[in-house]
Amino acid sequence: MTKTITISPVTRIEGHAKVTIQLDDAGNVADTQVNVVELRGFEKFCIGRPVEELPRIVTSICGVCPWSHHLASAKANDAVFGVQIPPTGRKLRELCNAIAYMEEHILHFFFLAGADFVMGPDADYAVRNVIGIAQAHPEIGKRVVRCRHLGAQMLNIVSGKSIHPVTAVPGGFSKPLREDERQRLLPMAGELLEFAKFAMTFAKDNIVPKYLDAIKSLAVIKTGFLGTVTSDGTLNLYDGKLRLMKPDGSYTDFASEQYTDYIGENVRPWSYLKFPFAKAWGEGFDMDLAAPKGIYRTNTLARLNVCDRLATPLAQAEFVEFRKAFGRPAQLTLLYHYARLIELLYNAELALQLLNDPEITGKETRVKVKPRAARGVGCVEAPRGTLIHDYETDDQGLVTNVNLIVGTTHNNAPINMSVKQAAMSLIKNGRYDQGILNRVEMAIRAYDPCLSCATHALDGSLPVKITILNRKGAVQNVLVNA
Repeated sequence: MTKTITISPVTRIEGHAKVTIQLDDAGNVADTQVNVVELRGFEKFCIGRPVEELPRIVTSICGVCPWSHHLASAKANDAVFGVQIPPTGRKLRELCNAIAYMEEHILHFFFLAGADFVMGPDADYAVRNVIGIAQAHPEIGKRVVRCRHLGAQMLNIVSGKSIHPVTAVPGGFSKPLREDERQRLLPMAGELLEFAKFAMTFAKDNIVPKYLDAIKSLAVIKTGFLGTVTSDGTLNLYDGKLRLMKPDGSYTDFASEQYTDYIGENVRPWSYLKFPFAKAWGEGFDMDLAAPKGIYRTNTLARLNVCDRLATPLAQAEFVEFRKAFGRPAQLTLLYHYARLIELLYNAELALQLLNDPEITGKETRVKVKPRAARGVGCVEAPRGTLIHDYETDDQGLVTNVNLIVGTTHNNAPINMSVKQAAMSLIKNGRYDQGILNRVEMAIRAYDPCLSCATHALDGSLPVKITILNRKGAVQNVLVNA
């Protein structure tokens, strides 16, 4: 009997991971691990750089979500330099954030996760992908590709670059938006709003009813949640206070620069991802499914749980319907996809609101900055969760310390817990098939993880295990640097 099942690689995610499932003598699941074995060293090689260079450097952490890192870094710079950016500069940043969100959520739902629902979790993997969706539903495929392209075009118009942007600078935004550019953007934003409305309706009519049983049973865990809200509890993806909610729905609000008072970071030897936990709860850290300690989640579902309302009318109506159906806090992991489509609609509405704001074409987009010794924390809601950039500088403005907590990093422990729950509920007496293993992967895809963003060593060490094989594949030696 097989004692270990390995899913390698985990498919249709950003980055590289494998799942190790350990079976007991009866063939039932004893334990699982989501192994992430890639590492990015940005926290170390940013040290010594002029802090104003970091908004350009950190976009290379990930080509999929560079805008989130760009904006968090720019906000950390604003704090380091002690400046308030002009209203137009802030609104241009928010506009780019909303557009980038639309690109991201369309990418994940239709390119990565959607095939599990549109084609079915048991479909052959050869068609359980975006190509399969395009072949089965060619008109939807065309709209998906076009809307992704529209998002990239809009970012190019506003900022000059859709990937690895350089436009958010310490003190604001580097260029104003011209009126002729705004006029080009308006119909594009309108088309994206129509697509967001279609995607929401399509999912509610064709996916949620069909897969409601799976939603209620697959990868379900009970945790707390973290997200960003305004002073009156309204969802905000660019700025606000952090709200840390316990599993029972009670919560505490705090400023992002206070995050070290509320969040601790743990490590495990089998992953390069850190394991953040809610140290403010005073219960420590434990991923035990039956009695977890200090575990919270971020990302779309978390944001809808912690907020009291949304600021755009169509998304607010969907939010009210969602909360009526699933309660607060909603714990069902597959609801991340439903929440993602509500956020797609919200950002489409927000982009149009910003483009119709008279201040969006203002000429004052930045203020001057001057180097100083300081600490600055920049926090935004990335599509994958709360993103924190924490910088310290000397009196010449050179970086002396960097700490990053990425959206997926917050979800590392919950992802491991969700995978374990899925595996334990599906694999019995050593029996499994490709459909079952794909459902285990679905537990990961619900979180839309970006593992290249999330891998940062806590202390700068790099544990490495090297297995040396001979030409016949037999193990000759194992070298471990822990």
